[in-house]
Amino acid sequence: MATASRVIDHYISGGAPAPTRRGDVFDPNTGRVQASVALGDQAVLDRAVQAALAAQPGWAATNPQRRARVMFRFKELIEANMEELARLLSSEHGKVIADSKGDIQRGLEVIEFCCAAPHLTKGEYTIGAGPGIDVYSMRVPLGIGAGITPFNFPGMIPMWMFGPAIVTGNAFILKPSERDPSVPVRLAELMKEAGLPDGILQVVHGDKEMVDAILDHPEIKAVSFVGSSDIAHYVYSRGTQAGKRVQAMGGAKNHGIVMPDADLDQVVADLSGAAFGSAGERCMALPVVVPVGDDTAERLKAKLLPAIEALRVGISTDDQAHYGPVVTAAHKAKIESYIQMGVDEGADLVVDGRGFKLQGYEDGFFVGPTLFDRVTTDMRTYQEEIFGPVLQMVRARDFEEAVALPSKHQYGNGVAIFTRNGHAAREFAARINVGMVGINVPIPVPVAYHSFGGWKRSGFGDHNQHGMEGIRFWTKTKTVTQRFPDGSPQGDSSFVIPTMG
Repeated sequence: MATASRVIDHYISGGAPAPTRRGDVFDPNTGRVQASVALGDQAVLDRAVQAALAAQPGWAATNPQRRARVMFRFKELIEANMEELARLLSSEHGKVIADSKGDIQRGLEVIEFCCAAPHLTKGEYTIGAGPGIDVYSMRVPLGIGAGITPFNFPGMIPMWMFGPAIVTGNAFILKPSERDPSVPVRLAELMKEAGLPDGILQVVHGDKEMVDAILDHPEIKAVSFVGSSDIAHYVYSRGTQAGKRVQAMGGAKNHGIVMPDADLDQVVADLSGAAFGSAGERCMALPVVVPVGDDTAERLKAKLLPAIEALRVGISTDDQAHYGPVVTAAHKAKIESYIQMGVDEGADLVVDGRGFKLQGYEDGFFVGPTLFDRVTTDMRTYQEEIFGPVLQMVRARDFEEAVALPSKHQYGNGVAIFTRNGHAAREFAARINVGMVGINVPIPVPVAYHSFGGWKRSGFGDHNQHGMEGIRFWTKTKTVTQRFPDGSPQGDSSFVIPTMG
């Protein structure tokens, strides 16, 4: 392993055992190792769980208004440290600074939603459900929750998870991606500065060994995951077999349907950002464009080519760059292997992003923008998630075929339609077999007070991320039926289930 000057350790109340393994953290712009991260095991997780067990009852007993005040202070600290966080994020992920700020801001919007905890966690109350009987419910925390988050949004997705979990009274153990672990640790430090007690938010680093330890630990009651579909299915299966509540968000192959009446200039502007922004490393990217009719396809391609040629690929601190490098050399090689696969499968490679070199940063993990035309549904490159700056054009004969393409695909995360026709948009939204729909919106990520989640192999479990779905996932409902007799005789004992009539 290459040496690195900066060391990233676990963030555990009381300290973690000395690591026996470490991993490299690269600077994607230069291709060089910039830090080492501790890779934990069962002993590390046990230490974090013990700290959480000691702290969680007191936190759960703290009234929700006081828990919300911690979120208010955390929000202020994030805003005050936005520049530092964005630069730290970009240095390990590779996305440009503006995109990193957007990553953090989107997570912060969930924290803002969590500030309403006193209202969000209220139960229900019925007076007089029966003679002298009242019924009420309350939302109570699960105990200890855990989150396993991906490399592509190291600010947003952890906040999606720990915000609702913590504000509802749980302790939370976060295992971020070992590729870019610094921002999650910094978020935990800022939560403590905001007033969160020790042991309520902890960060453990690791690979599959740590993931399995989390899934098997009997004291962890719920697990939230975002990553590839194969791993999401594994997390869901192993976690639920261990008796845990699990939400596991998987991969995506989002389609953008372009109707003949669409404003193509706007479509091209939207596609440029949605397909190539963040180097395509987003589960809500738009890597498949579906023009309806050959005339639409030819007109769209004619406008796309100069827009793609105008894209600027640069280092993450380049204010003029549209996107930066991908996260690792291995991921770059994977993307380029998919491009070759597309050629071998017979797709028309219109723009080839392989072999891109940035002067002065020749060892960086850069992939140029790539465009395929005449992609067909039997091609592996269409069926699988590439997760890079690769846009594929799949031509549809008519509206019905355009609706069928994303509806039949194994993934069902997001989809968009571009049209001026309100009836077509309404029909599309009603009939499409996909979890999140954009109408003239290329990346239909819901706002924080709605929920995020896909269908089919894009999502496993019954609850989505954030919004009220997040509050429900991190709590369980207790319902109380109460009566206070006045002391007068109540008659003989009853041997049947009582009714409220």
